[in-house]
Amino acid sequence: MLTFFQHDPIYRRFHQNQLTFGLLYAFSENFVLALSHDEVVHGKRTLLDKMPGDVWQRFANLRLLYGYMYSHPGKKMLFMGGEFGQWREWNHDTSLDWHLCEDEPHRGLQRLIRDLNRVYREEPALHEIDFDWSGFQWIDFSDADNSVIAYLRKANSTQAVIVCLCNFTPMPRHYYRIGVPESGWYQEIINTDGIAYGGSNMGNGGGVHATDTPSHNFSYSLTITLPPLSILLLKRQPTNER
Repeated sequence: MLTFFQHDPIYRRFHQNQLTFGLLYAFSENFVLALSHDEVVHGKRTLLDKMPGDVWQRFANLRLLYGYMYSHPGKKMLFMGGEFGQWREWNHDTSLDWHLCEDEPHRGLQRLIRDLNRVYREEPALHEIDFDWSGFQWIDFSDADNSVIAYLRKANSTQAVIVCLCNFTPMPRHYYRIGVPESGWYQEIINTDGIAYGGSNMGNGGGVHATDTPSHNFSYSLTITLPPLSILLLKRQPTNER
C-alpha cells in the first residue's frame, strides 16, 4: 500500500492492482493492517514524508491512506506520531514533535484520526465482519483510468451498509455515478477533504439521494462529487431520520 501511495498520482492508473491485490487473500487469515514503527525509521522516512506532491497533497494523500485503512477489512495499527503527521523519523531517545499540533494541517490530520476512530467504533459495518467476504463487497475496482475504487462494508447486527469511495488523484470527479443496493438518502459520515481536516471542503453538501437508475449491477445509484485525493464514507439513513 505504501508503494502505491508513493507513486505520483498521474502514474497510479498503472498500479491499481496494488490497491486491490490484498483483497485476494484478505479473508484467508485474520489480518492486522500495520503502519508500525518499522515503517518510519532507518531512512525510510515518515508516512507524511513518503507521500508525493506539494505539502497540501502530502497531507491529502495521508488522510486518504488513513481513511482507506479504516474502511478496509482488518484490524488497525497506527504508530505514534502518525496521528498528527510527524515529519521527523521516530527516535527512541527523543519525544514526539508535539509542537507540530500548533499548525493547522497537523491539527486537521489529528481531528481526522479522532473522527475515524469514532466512526469505526460506532458503525458495526466497519468492524464486525473483517474476516469474511460477507462483510465486504466491491462496487467497482476496475476504473483505473480515473484511479477510483468503490466498495461496501457490511455488518451482522444491522442492515446498514457503508459506501466507500476513493479518489486517488488530485483531480475532482464531478457527476461520478456508482451503484448502491437501496434507494434513500446517503449521508456523508466521513469526507477526508473536509475543511476541518485541512482539505479543500469539496463534497456533496452532507449527502446525496439515490435514484432508481441501475448501475454496477445494483438497482439504484448515486451521482457523486469525488473530492481530490480523498475518501468518502456514506451511510443510508432510515426514512424517519432524514
